[in-house]
Amino acid sequence: MQNTKKILRIALPTPLNRLFEYVLPEAIDPRTLQQGLRVRVPFQSRTLIGWLIEITDHATIAVHKLKPILEVIDQTPLLPNDLYQLCLWAADYYHSPLGEVLTQALPEVLRKGKATQSKLLSPPLVEEGGGEKGRFNLNAMQLKAAQAILKAQSFRVFLLDGVTGSGKTAVYIHVIQQIIAEGKQALILVPEISLTPQIIERFQTHFQVPINMLHSGLPPRERFLAWQAARSGMARIVIGTRSAIFAPFNNLGLIVVDEEHDASFKQQDRFRYHARDLAIVRGKINQAPVILGSATPSLESLHNANRDRYTYLALPERAGLAVMPSYQVVDLRQGIPKEGLSQNLLLSMRTHLANQNQVMLFLNRRGFAPVLYCTSCGWIAECKHCDSRLVYHQKSACLQCHYCNNKRAIPTQCEKCHQETLLPLGLGTERLEKTLAKHFPDVPIIRVDRDNTKRRGATETLITAAHQCKTAILLGTQMLAKGHHFPNVTLVGIIDADSGLFSADFRATEQMGQLIVQVAGRAGREEKKGTVIIQTRYPEHILLQTLIQHGYTLFTKHLLTERAAATHPPFSFTALIRAEARTADIADAFLEAVKQLKMLDATQITLLGPVSALLAKRRGMYCQQLLVRANHRQTMQQFLKGIRKQIDDIARDHAIRWVIDVDPVAM
Repeated sequence: MQNTKKILRIALPTPLNRLFEYVLPEAIDPRTLQQGLRVRVPFQSRTLIGWLIEITDHATIAVHKLKPILEVIDQTPLLPNDLYQLCLWAADYYHSPLGEVLTQALPEVLRKGKATQSKLLSPPLVEEGGGEKGRFNLNAMQLKAAQAILKAQSFRVFLLDGVTGSGKTAVYIHVIQQIIAEGKQALILVPEISLTPQIIERFQTHFQVPINMLHSGLPPRERFLAWQAARSGMARIVIGTRSAIFAPFNNLGLIVVDEEHDASFKQQDRFRYHARDLAIVRGKINQAPVILGSATPSLESLHNANRDRYTYLALPERAGLAVMPSYQVVDLRQGIPKEGLSQNLLLSMRTHLANQNQVMLFLNRRGFAPVLYCTSCGWIAECKHCDSRLVYHQKSACLQCHYCNNKRAIPTQCEKCHQETLLPLGLGTERLEKTLAKHFPDVPIIRVDRDNTKRRGATETLITAAHQCKTAILLGTQMLAKGHHFPNVTLVGIIDADSGLFSADFRATEQMGQLIVQVAGRAGREEKKGTVIIQTRYPEHILLQTLIQHGYTLFTKHLLTERAAATHPPFSFTALIRAEARTADIADAFLEAVKQLKMLDATQITLLGPVSALLAKRRGMYCQQLLVRANHRQTMQQFLKGIRKQIDDIARDHAIRWVIDVDPVAM
């Protein structure tokens, strides 16, 4: 007997990378359905919200075994077609379950059930505006860049390579003013939540149109209202972090990715997308230009510009009267300072502070000390759940793992020899703050790191304080180094520049160079000349010398030459098959079995590993990984799609969690 029931294929927010089949109840007219509607369905012992992907007459199993859906939630799809197409592309490219990707595109209040029509039509959290507040003068290089972008009028990727303080934001504003005048919307992506308030403040001085923030730090209702404002077209400018790439727009005319090199644009768990790369895909779908802006462009973007895939635009000089800072290198081998501050740096700090200027110190290590050490037997406090040491936090009186966030009280005696000879070793921002207070008791010290910015609004309060104090010491991690404008900072001290010089991760040197240039770029951003002091144990290192003496451009040319010789990205395409298990042996055996699935010629695909991740154990799970490398993106994707189902079958026999990480930024 022929089946007369309609079969619905539904994407669900589960780790299973497949569609699920359900029966359409007879009471629901199939003619009222369309792709992208949310539906409520039974799933095992739960009820889930899924997405209708396909309506068919044929089931892959016996129809009587299928359950009916419980409810069709929407009358029309919540996601506009361009965003729906982006999600389909992202799920396919990143090998993520479509249900999880589509759910990522919704604010939290819509992930759990039905939003009433009145709720969707309620006034969004924006104020009506009346157009732009007037244009400002660009210098010749800024104007040339802005005109090139505006001339495109459709999809094109522009790499805006501008030194720190060159006025990239002024170019963004000039271009957006024209986009707004044409009745379109603009999306600006920034890498850190802490950067959204300052860029919104800058934009509000030039626009009277509604501007919205969209990031994970917003309360659920505020995030929903911002999402709704973008969807309705009321928000003309949306500024957000990586998740804002999934904001719905009524008429998207421009995407800007500021600090495009930043690894924060890559999600590191579950759906591992890269917001910069999705911005390019979305620009193509919407036929909108995309600006990738940075003072330290990624090697991938530079390579694409070299091959004319992107249009390269340069701002080689600082705007106005500002000039680039000068560098001094302090050789720590001549005497490692106990408190982290060399005499050269201390003397310079006194001089700059005496001249009523500000000093910024960069130390990318929060806490008081990275190690608690027993001087009697050599015991070191380690995390029981991760392959890492516990960080000593004096202010909160605890030892803390910075990977799993596990905390414990500070012991009074060694856990191995039971002697009361424990000593915190090494330097963190908390300890350095205490040292600075001793050397500069009358100078305000403003510390910015994740430990003292957990409370909502704390970052903005600290940044405001930094702007209000004429003389101050600003101390922080990379949170402080990214994109901030402190006009009174004339001296920057980099406490330890060596972290990326000898890492096992091939990207570490690139990231080190980017961080040094970005931190140095906080000095002398207006009329006052800036100085940067770099403390290092390897002052003669060729890449460090190249960066300091010849700048970031030549530094990246050296790195690209090295990458080409080693066939590392961007001269190849990679993915990691990551496996997590209760023991390293289980994860290793699983990946060895996966390795045997290789179905393409050895000249097309290279499999390296399995090897332990750089952090071999995390949250009680051991992580092993298999590197997939190919000379062509399509070859790699074809290989991964060909083995994905078989990997699922192997995983069921190994009690394993696994994921594919396409274009990984961390090893």
